[in-house]
Amino acid sequence: MTIKSPRTALILLLLVSFFWGAEFVLIDLSVEVLPTHTFNALRFAIAALSLLPLLYFARERIEKGMMPKLLGAGLLLGFLLFIAFYTQTEGLRYTSVSNAGFITGLNVPLVPVLAFLLFRQHARANVWVGVITATAGLYLLTMSDTLALNEGDILVLICAFCFAVHIILTGRFVSTLPVTLLSIIQLTAVMIYSTAAAWLSPDPAFYYPEAAPASWQEQLSSPLIIVSILVAAIFGTAYAFWAQSACQMIIEPHKVALVFATEPVFAHVAAWLFLGEHLGTQGMMGAGLIIAAMLISELGDRKHPPKMEPLDHTAVAE
Repeated sequence: MTIKSPRTALILLLLVSFFWGAEFVLIDLSVEVLPTHTFNALRFAIAALSLLPLLYFARERIEKGMMPKLLGAGLLLGFLLFIAFYTQTEGLRYTSVSNAGFITGLNVPLVPVLAFLLFRQHARANVWVGVITATAGLYLLTMSDTLALNEGDILVLICAFCFAVHIILTGRFVSTLPVTLLSIIQLTAVMIYSTAAAWLSPDPAFYYPEAAPASWQEQLSSPLIIVSILVAAIFGTAYAFWAQSACQMIIEPHKVALVFATEPVFAHVAAWLFLGEHLGTQGMMGAGLIIAAMLISELGDRKHPPKMEPLDHTAVAE
C-alpha cells in the first residue's frame, strides 16, 4: 500500500498523533497494574501480529541480498523505540507530566538539528521558524513556572533523542526497504527487547495491589487492561508506525516531527474529557502555536518537493 499524496500523508500522520495523545489516559491507568516492560511486550506483540495481513495486500518484493539489510534496519529502529517507550514511561515515575510532555516534544527541534549533524541535511528558513514556534507552543502547553532537571527529566530527554533519531533513520530506510515488512520487524524487535527486559528485571512481571490482590490472569482479564492494550497495540503502535514509515517515503522528517508535535494537544483534550483536567488560557495559546507551526513549515513546499536519499548512499557526518 503506497501513499502518493502529501496531503493524505499529513492526514494519516495527524491521526497517528491523535491516537498517541488520546491513549495517554489509558496507559497512565494501566501501568499502575502492569509494569512498563510487561505492558510494552504485550502491546508490541499484538501490534506486530495485527500488521501481518497487510503483507498479503502490500505484495512487497524482497530483492536478493535485501534481507540482512532489512533485519538490521528493523532491529535498530526497534531498539530506538524500545528505549524511547521505556524511558518515557519510567521518567513519569520521577518527574511531572508537564515536564515529560515538554521534554518529549523536544524531538521536534531535535530532528532538523540531528539531521544536519548526522547527514548534513539542510532545512529551509521557514522550517526553522516552524520549529521555534512549535517549541514555544509546547512550552506554553505543558510547562509550569519552573523547570528543574531530575532523574525523570533526564530519562525523558533520552526518549526525545530516540524518537528524533528514529524519525530521521526511518526517512532514510524507507527509501530502499519494503515498508510493511520493515514495520513488522521493528515492532517484533521491541516485543523481544521488552520481553527480555521483563524477564531480567528484578521487578515482578505483574503488580499485586494490596487493596485488591489478584492473579495475573484476573489482571489481564480486566476490561481496562484489555482495552488499553488493544488500543495502544492496534492504533497507537501497528497503525502508527506503519503510517509513519509509509508517509516518510514522501514527507520530510522535520515535517513528520512537527505533525507529531500536536500529540500534547490531543493528550490534553483526552485528559479534559475523561479526567476533568482543564487546558487553561496558557494551554490554549500553546495549542494554537503548535498548529501555526505546522502551517508555517508547509509554506513553499509545493515548489520544493522533498528529496529522500537512501541511508546506504548518504555520507554520515564524522
